[in-house]
Amino acid sequence: MATPGNSADKPLAERSPFTTTSFQKKTRSKLISIPGTRPSVQNGQLLVSTGVTSLDYLLGGGLAVGTVLLIEEDQYDSYSHMIVKYFLAEGVVCQHELFMAAAQDDPDDILQELPHPILDDVVIHNPVEQPTLSCKCQDSLDSMKIAWRYQNLPKVQSTLASSSRFGHYYDVSKTMEPDIRQAAKCHRFFLPEHLTQSSPAQCLMLGSYSALLKSLQEVIHREGFDLANAMSKSRNILRIGLHSLGSALWGDDLSFHVNPRHRHALTTFLYGLRALLRSSLSVAVVTISSHLIQDRALMGSITRLCDNAIALESFKGSERETNPLCKDYHGLLHVHQVPHLNCLASYLPDHKDLAFKLKRKQFSIERLHLPPDLSETVSRVSRGELAGAATVASPCGSGTFGNKHLDF
Repeated sequence: MATPGNSADKPLAERSPFTTTSFQKKTRSKLISIPGTRPSVQNGQLLVSTGVTSLDYLLGGGLAVGTVLLIEEDQYDSYSHMIVKYFLAEGVVCQHELFMAAAQDDPDDILQELPHPILDDVVIHNPVEQPTLSCKCQDSLDSMKIAWRYQNLPKVQSTLASSSRFGHYYDVSKTMEPDIRQAAKCHRFFLPEHLTQSSPAQCLMLGSYSALLKSLQEVIHREGFDLANAMSKSRNILRIGLHSLGSALWGDDLSFHVNPRHRHALTTFLYGLRALLRSSLSVAVVTISSHLIQDRALMGSITRLCDNAIALESFKGSERETNPLCKDYHGLLHVHQVPHLNCLASYLPDHKDLAFKLKRKQFSIERLHLPPDLSETVSRVSRGELAGAATVASPCGSGTFGNKHLDF
């Protein structure tokens, strides 16, 4: 039988084993290679680190480029302000460009308070060699470390961390050195300065949010972050930090009336911001004083206009601050929204009871679990007080008591 193409009639030199097959080598698609970024394993989206490794794990590996992270501020704006500083500090270390906008604090003052990066944070611990014990002796020692009634229960993994390291670690007890901070290119928008430089008619015509959106658009087009235009220089990421939107300092009346007159000003800005980021190599972190907004339906619209939404509930000024069951944490963290990017199902965290704490040198997010009661001589009165305290400490009606799941 003759082979297809009459290859037997051709000279041996002209025969090629690769011309008889239709299979071709599949080449990997070219991804944008930018320092401080990596593709997502879930949807292939380009990710950047928020500066908090536990928050990166919670968001599915990091913050996707072209998206908006909404942070509902705690009552005293202590910990949400800290996350913004982590986000900007990570941009300085990764040599990304920064854009900081605020109405109360000068952006230059915020940039001067960035935490100090631990550049040599990859440390290999070499434990001191101990004399090895027999298996029987080792098992007896392990059984003495924990009560018998908790031996067969699974251990609770408190820390949120992935197997692959992404981002850097920072020391919040120190500030970033000026030479490291000044090496990064920073753009600023301070609302009081804009109001003094512009005429009153122009301010009334544009508004504070319109001026902020216009300033962002100018920076994105001028610095070459717009994907629609051909960029001659190497590509980079623009990190945008917008502090305390929706407050009265921005000209909003969301905190004064149940039905504010300018209720659409902030939602219109967020709609334009998300559309601007979708077509650029930019990522934004926005903080909002949600506890001051009286219209809950409006707050729901603001949340839906952002891609990621988390809320910080601080223990300051509440009963949980003096509760002995909450002494290891400083507040609760609620995940309100996660994005649907390039996939039908979004990434969901595997645990809903989350808490955060600010250690002496680090801000971390952990799974909330209450300490076990190992004492056998606890009276009924103290047990009742402990159960009442656990009811107050539980964020959503249920919690993990020791290694057991209890429904209060």
